[in-house]
Amino acid sequence: MRLPVGLRALWSRRAGVGRAPVPAFMPRGCVLMPFDVVRGTYQLKMQIRQADQEAQRRTGDTEEITVWRPSWIPFASIGADALSGPCVDAETGRIWYWCRYAERSLQFESLTDYLEEMADVLEIPLLAAEARVGLMNGFLVWGKPHDAAERAAWEPLAG
Repeated sequence: MRLPVGLRALWSRRAGVGRAPVPAFMPRGCVLMPFDVVRGTYQLKMQIRQADQEAQRRTGDTEEITVWRPSWIPFASIGADALSGPCVDAETGRIWYWCRYAERSLQFESLTDYLEEMADVLEIPLLAAEARVGLMNGFLVWGKPHDAAERAAWEPLAG
């Protein structure tokens, strides 16, 4: 599969982040996934897709259920577990949210739109619709942490 130019550019800057204690520095508590996690997540999603298609053939079910598309490339996950997060559609460039429960929703028309919205919020933190942006121990964090000790170290980002 050919990677979209924007995703290649993003990964050329930082090819994922390590596991904890790196806080989520992207909206919705996301972190960039390292390549091995992307590959493993993609392969798992494609195996699930294939199993679902085989089950549909066996049962004669003609209703198409989109569990995963071959053109979807996960690039970030909510936390380090890779159970949900955004993916980019290599065919359309759109950014979709995915999760382990097969929920899918369109989030942005392009990776550029996604990154521009992040940049806008960093310039003017009050634009953050879902959560406040702050710093914790020098790391960018979207939203106040739930843990009391982390919350004490969190400070709002000044625009």
